[in-house]
Amino acid sequence: MINEQIRDREVRVIGANNEQLGVMSVKEAMALAEEAGVDLVKIAPNAQPPVCRIVDYGKFKYDQMKREKEAKKKQHVVEIKEIRLTPNIDTNDLNTKMNAARKFLQGGDRVKITLRFRGREMAHMQTSKHILDDFAEGLADIAQIDKAPKVEGRSMTMFLAGKKN
Repeated sequence: MINEQIRDREVRVIGANNEQLGVMSVKEAMALAEEAGVDLVKIAPNAQPPVCRIVDYGKFKYDQMKREKEAKKKQHVVEIKEIRLTPNIDTNDLNTKMNAARKFLQGGDRVKITLRFRGREMAHMQTSKHILDDFAEGLADIAQIDKAPKVEGRSMTMFLAGKKN
């Protein structure tokens, strides 16, 4: 809220140079802001009394957007990458999939390993669990099991996440 939009009786006012001007009525604060040729902006509406700052509103919004943009640059969104396996996978194929998972984990992402079953393979689900165990064991140096292997319909899934240093 800025200028006339502020409907409170009393507000705590902070000056243009970040100095405390104290608690005063909105009319007095507006007069101070007009005298300085800038706006009165409510920055903490939930405080008792609400806090307002005497500042150029356009510059205030610009600085706020700049700070948000900078914060957004520095954050890393963790994605979940999926690797699909079958129960009759060969060791070399498994090693290739492990290398792909290693690359994802080093990039800071989580990895979902899905072991898909088709037809008669459904009858031997529990005997194929060792594939997921071998996969996790092969990546034990950089990854830890985030969610243990779990059967969901026609597939068995497990999540791996990078180790915290």
